[in-house]
Amino acid sequence: MQRVSDQSTHLRILADVVALSLITLFVEHKLMGSGFHFFSAYNLLILLLNLTCWFVSARTMGLYVDFRSRAFSVELVAFIKATLLYTLITSFILLQFLQQYPFHRKELLWISCIVFFVFPLQKLVIRLTLKKLNNTEQNVRKVLIVGAGDAGQDFYKQCIKNRHFGYKLTGFVDEEAQPTLNGKYLGKTTELDKVLAKHELDDIVVALPAGEESQIERIVSIGEKEGKRIRIIPSYQRYNSGRMHVEQVGVNMPIITLRSLPLDVIDNKIVKRIFDVVFSLLVIVCVFPWLLPIIAIAIKLSSKGPVFFRQERWGLNNKVITCLKFRSMQSCSRDLDEQGNYLQACKNDPRVTRVGAFLRKTNLDELPQFFNVLLGSMSVVGPRPHPVPLNMASKNSVNRYMMRHWVKPGITGWAQVNGFRGETRVPYLMEKRVEHDVWYIENWTFWLDLQIVVQTLTNMIKGEKNAF
Repeated sequence: MQRVSDQSTHLRILADVVALSLITLFVEHKLMGSGFHFFSAYNLLILLLNLTCWFVSARTMGLYVDFRSRAFSVELVAFIKATLLYTLITSFILLQFLQQYPFHRKELLWISCIVFFVFPLQKLVIRLTLKKLNNTEQNVRKVLIVGAGDAGQDFYKQCIKNRHFGYKLTGFVDEEAQPTLNGKYLGKTTELDKVLAKHELDDIVVALPAGEESQIERIVSIGEKEGKRIRIIPSYQRYNSGRMHVEQVGVNMPIITLRSLPLDVIDNKIVKRIFDVVFSLLVIVCVFPWLLPIIAIAIKLSSKGPVFFRQERWGLNNKVITCLKFRSMQSCSRDLDEQGNYLQACKNDPRVTRVGAFLRKTNLDELPQFFNVLLGSMSVVGPRPHPVPLNMASKNSVNRYMMRHWVKPGITGWAQVNGFRGETRVPYLMEKRVEHDVWYIENWTFWLDLQIVVQTLTNMIKGEKNAF
């Protein structure tokens, strides 16, 4: 629970605005000797553009999320990304569209360098200041926890571990005293009104299990009668992945989404789609004209049958898509055995042609799927789509398997670059693949996609032992 996240965010934004304004003025006036006149309309426009570029870059890289519960190194990485993006954007705008203004590359370099060295120190000072302020008596809220079960004790441990959250435990009330409470047991839940009269409190945190609605209603009534802030830990917190999102439906109906994903945000969807279109067009225009004829001739010479292979697979929201590949097996090969089980490709599979083995080893058999990406049924990066029979066999046996279809399938993915590709006859291998896919879905960023693309290209050059 982070009560002052909005205030700390506003403080950090304000500090960045002031610092960047002063740095810009200092570079213009002192280092470049340009006689910068602050109240010049054009110079104010330049300053505004500079601040806007920084704000967009910082928000894009997540620099203004609440970092108080995370190490300073995490905030530092976000800052480095924001600085690099800021430099690129300002270079493009100031040096391409505003060439009539005497804003030289040296000035931009000076500003970026000073920002790079000054801002980390500024952010460290702000972090330490906020931490100190949050730990003062004036900013600490005295908390009573109702319910000494797992949820209540987990909350207590979080408050002890993260004192900068600003909560100090007064004690627990529960129907039974527990030795693990270390003297913090104050009485039974039915004695709440007496506990409130005896102790000075700010907040009541309710951590009761499901089915205690009448008890919770009574606690809320007593607490609000005494003017206490009520906070409720939902009993289904064990299902929470850490990305729970609360929104308001209508006037008085909160609804909780247990897994709020980065690609639920429209801005992120647009960024990912732009990347997919640009990248697939580059491959289709620059690679296909010369590579496709070579691969097509090799396939034709090695075995009878078509150059391309089409197969139905599940895509976004379980919708069936037609996945396009270069044919790597004999055209008469079967997909199912006598029992109707899907026949996965295995090492030394007799169905795979000599050319097909090379295509699979180098991932070149997947190249035609860039047409799937361009048309919108797939993405460059995402969970690899499985054939329909393999989906049917796995959906009931592998935990969270169907979460893979919350995003578009990809030509490459986080599981693949981490070695979980190829045959998945052993349940453990499919479970690890799904685990990596779900992690990717919950932690997507544009930079992660770029990282996966680079890793894929590296693996193509080195070759992969599980590609067959």
